[in-house]
Amino acid sequence: MAEPDLGPAGRTTHRVRVVSSAGIVAAVLLAVLLVPPLVQLDQQAVDLAAKLRPPSWQHPFGTDDVGRDLLLRCVYGLRVSLLVGVVAGLTATVIGTAVGALAAAFGGWTDRVVMRLVDTFSSVPHLLLGIFIVAMFRPGVGPVIVSVALTHWLSTARIVRSEVLSLRSRPFIDAAISGGASRGRVVVRHLLPAVLPQAGLAAVLMVPHAMWHESALSFLGLGLPTHQASLGNLVQTARGSLLAGDWWPTLFPGLFLVIPTLALAGLAGAWRERINPRRRSELML
Repeated sequence: MAEPDLGPAGRTTHRVRVVSSAGIVAAVLLAVLLVPPLVQLDQQAVDLAAKLRPPSWQHPFGTDDVGRDLLLRCVYGLRVSLLVGVVAGLTATVIGTAVGALAAAFGGWTDRVVMRLVDTFSSVPHLLLGIFIVAMFRPGVGPVIVSVALTHWLSTARIVRSEVLSLRSRPFIDAAISGGASRGRVVVRHLLPAVLPQAGLAAVLMVPHAMWHESALSFLGLGLPTHQASLGNLVQTARGSLLAGDWWPTLFPGLFLVIPTLALAGLAGAWRERINPRRRSELML
């Protein structure tokens, strides 16, 4: 589908937003993929003689409270947080797509039961339910991914269900059913491929949401182990330094969390306008 007509100024702003967002995402991916194998430094190396040094040529982001290089720690933390966000976001999207498609395709009591379960889970705050899930396991990447995935598929299920309900009345679905296609075949061959663009957009939007959720859990001490670098852990361990007037241990991990989030949101917004310019706010999660 062609881009919506936004006028010259709107098209320029749109293009700048897309290009800058794509550049930031590319830089993030290059950093998390190339820095750890290329930089032969231990991000856990402690140097108490260099603790809490402000940004300099030797340490562009400064050092933390035990003398570790903060730039390297931020890259490793972004790597872990991005891994959690991608895996949890994809898992939540798969669950939500399957549940929403099956509920709408089968309809009747199946649709009513499934959507009442969705409403029940939605009534519980995501963070509270996530805390309950991770509290049953030892801190680690796996429990955090499970926690985020099991608490963030609900919006995707609603979106996919509404799309499938609108597709069920299309002539090509009636033709497939009249031709003898089973309900399962209609779902797999016709309905699911038609909602894949919407599901893909939901997955992209879910990644930064999952990163923030992981950061919140780690900040509360319920996510990753404290010795493992993640953006939430870096912000959590920097609270004492901030109170003492040392701003860099908190600022740079926060920027590493905020900037990729805005970049992914910019790309998702461009994708949303391309696949459905008349309903730009439908997939806001």
